[in-house]
Amino acid sequence: MLSKMYQEACPKLVDRFREREENVKMDIFNTFIELLRQTGNVTKGQGDIDESSPRWLLKQEVPKVVKSINRQLREKSIKTKVGAFSVLKELVVVLPDCLADQFGSLVPGIEKALNDKSSTSNLKIEALAFTRIVMASHSPSVFHPYIQALSGPILSAIGDRYYKVTAEALRVCGELVRVLRPNFEERSIDFRPYIIPIYKAILARLANQDQDQEVKECAISCMSLVIATFGDGLQRELPSCLPILVDRMGNEITRLTAVKAFAVIANSPLRIDLSCVLDHVVSELTAFLRKANRALRQATLGTLNSLVVTYGSQIGSSSYETILAELSTLISDGDLHMAALALELCCTIMVDRRSVKNVGLAVKQKVLPEALTLIRSALLQGQALQALQKFFAALVQSANISFETLLNSLISTAKPSQSGGLSKQALFSIAQCVAVLCLAAGDQKCASTIEMLKGILNDDSSTNSAKQHMALLCLGEIGRRKDLSSHIQIENIVIESFQSPFEEIKSAASYALGNIAVGNLSKYLPFILDQIDNQQKKQYLLLHSLKEVIARQSVDHTGESELQDSNIVKILALLFNHCESEEEGVRNVVAECLGKIALIEPNKLIPALKERTTSPAANTRATVAIAIKYSIIERTGKIDAILYSEISTFLMLIKDSDRHVRRAAVLALSTAAHNKPSLIKGLLPELLPLLYDQTVVKQELIRTVDLGPFKHVVDDGLELRKAAFECVDTLLDNCLDQVNPSSFIVPFLLSGLGDHYDVKMPCHLILSKLADKCPSAVLAVLDSLVEPLEKTIGHKPKSDAVKQEIDRNEDMIRSALRAIAAVNRISGSDYSMKLKNLMSKITATPSLAEKYNSVRSE
Repeated sequence: MLSKMYQEACPKLVDRFREREENVKMDIFNTFIELLRQTGNVTKGQGDIDESSPRWLLKQEVPKVVKSINRQLREKSIKTKVGAFSVLKELVVVLPDCLADQFGSLVPGIEKALNDKSSTSNLKIEALAFTRIVMASHSPSVFHPYIQALSGPILSAIGDRYYKVTAEALRVCGELVRVLRPNFEERSIDFRPYIIPIYKAILARLANQDQDQEVKECAISCMSLVIATFGDGLQRELPSCLPILVDRMGNEITRLTAVKAFAVIANSPLRIDLSCVLDHVVSELTAFLRKANRALRQATLGTLNSLVVTYGSQIGSSSYETILAELSTLISDGDLHMAALALELCCTIMVDRRSVKNVGLAVKQKVLPEALTLIRSALLQGQALQALQKFFAALVQSANISFETLLNSLISTAKPSQSGGLSKQALFSIAQCVAVLCLAAGDQKCASTIEMLKGILNDDSSTNSAKQHMALLCLGEIGRRKDLSSHIQIENIVIESFQSPFEEIKSAASYALGNIAVGNLSKYLPFILDQIDNQQKKQYLLLHSLKEVIARQSVDHTGESELQDSNIVKILALLFNHCESEEEGVRNVVAECLGKIALIEPNKLIPALKERTTSPAANTRATVAIAIKYSIIERTGKIDAILYSEISTFLMLIKDSDRHVRRAAVLALSTAAHNKPSLIKGLLPELLPLLYDQTVVKQELIRTVDLGPFKHVVDDGLELRKAAFECVDTLLDNCLDQVNPSSFIVPFLLSGLGDHYDVKMPCHLILSKLADKCPSAVLAVLDSLVEPLEKTIGHKPKSDAVKQEIDRNEDMIRSALRAIAAVNRISGSDYSMKLKNLMSKITATPSLAEKYNSVRSE
């Protein structure tokens, strides 16, 4: 659609750039800019796909656009010139490398805009902004023939009286510096004549205290780039310039920018001589670690890291002790990103200054206790966990603390404390750190640790389940990183733990076996597949082991999977055989395995799954739908193109006669709406009526169970209705433009508001979102919505209700009050007498009024 629009509209708009009437011309410019923005939004992340793509078509028009724009830049009208530069700027944003052949023809227009006395500040800013963007997005060699022509006007603009022009000129100057010396090994242009003029122009702004904050910050950033790039030609000037940058660190307004500036200088391959200010800089930075400003602390940690890498030998041991003492206060789960940066700096210090005795002592006394506390956190994950692993590896390699001491510290950390056992996440974190520690210590230490862990599992007298649990997790993490086939019968020792009476040990054994197999697929994968076929009782746990193997292949390997074709064939045959299992747990694991394999081999899996959508067995159809759910992940992959054309077959299982299959299809639709809404947007007109139908109470799914003294009503459709409403909630977030709220609110949402507790909760959330995003649709049927909400807030549990039932009822009332508050915010809602009466009732009831005020202030 957009391609066709380009073929028709783009050339016509470019031709109309010649329009004489200024206001009409500006309208044409704005229309063309809007067209460019649409191209950028639609084709974001795509290359020039084919000759019919909008980007390719636009690229063909570039010479014509530039020729037309050049004509506009020669005109007298300032407004026209500003518009022309705006068009060029947007063009470069959409096609970053499009002006490589045409830039030379634009240089006179840029010069004139910056040098002409009649030029306004607005024109100068637009010309500078375009120059900055084009320099940042093209190869430096494009600009080398024009440096002499451009450098003078840019440096003159730095001295402009208007601060906005000065700030933009300083940003352009930063790009100019990169263009002059893009490569430190080769000299593609003689940049030496430009060093001093650039330096002096920036220094004049840097040294001036009486100017706008934006100019101060731009001058600091630009000077740091000049020093980092041309420092070898500014050796005489540095002693007078560097103290000014240090002085700016003392000013609260410019502090953060100055800290980042020293990081740029420290990262320079020229190894700039900072001896005249280094001690002062390190002292100031260390003090900043105590500041409340999070952005400042974050930048400080990065700068200190760079300084230690480049100038570590020039920093005194006492400074290191102070830094490490300050870092220890940042290592907590209160701010995991900051903890990760602090640990990374610790690692840098340990690696670079391992021979300094005081450093090892400070790490042992100050940092290690905090690291051992952090590892027990249930929140630890991602970058912080990776940094903690590097920390333990660096610690054992620095030889300041023995391997045995560190291993015992980690293992003892896993012991349950008086306040209770550790979370599952904490146990996995400890196991991962143990694995990294063993590998860093070398093969001998690693082998002895594995034998020790095997001894714990072989010890029949051991009654400590926590110890066995940790031993299994550690073996799994080590096995994932290292081939353990030299340790005889390790797989049989692990599988023995499947007999444990404790569920967490069974689960850990399953995890360990799967991860050990990752370390040597050729040996252990056939063993797992054979066990699944022959060990009926252990099937569920063994399937979990297989899931670990498959999941690691889809996550750890961005390229080709290590699973051989013959292995995949065997795995698929086995998994498809278990699709009809009577155990729901087994079917769910099978579905997850199939979904993960689909990410690795979509060309094999998607057709095989599609074929089974027509299976006579309902369990197989449900498993296939759940498998598709697991294959729809947020990151892009080779599966996307195949799914796009085939996903309708799987989602249309929402029409299936079996409720389990319908629920599986609804869950798949919900996952697609959340992770990749583009997959389903075109299908929604057909899917939405089918989805809405799943929200309706169906009497044929309600049955009465006779339990002798009393009868119990079972609603088999409850889970399906709940899933359907939750899916609608997700669609409102990501596909609102495809949803017609008027056809959904009555009767479907209205029915849900009077349904079971589990259905009411998502319905209240949906109503709140509709009140915010589609208020007119809610307002049209407001009176009918009041009654079920009033019943909900007036509901009282039975006199013999247990605490759980009372708490659930309180949650339901608060949920309904949130929806009422959202509806009450709609402009015009005060015309509804029923809502007015309800609000009066809430206000007059002290308990309801208190809850209502509480949810409004959330």
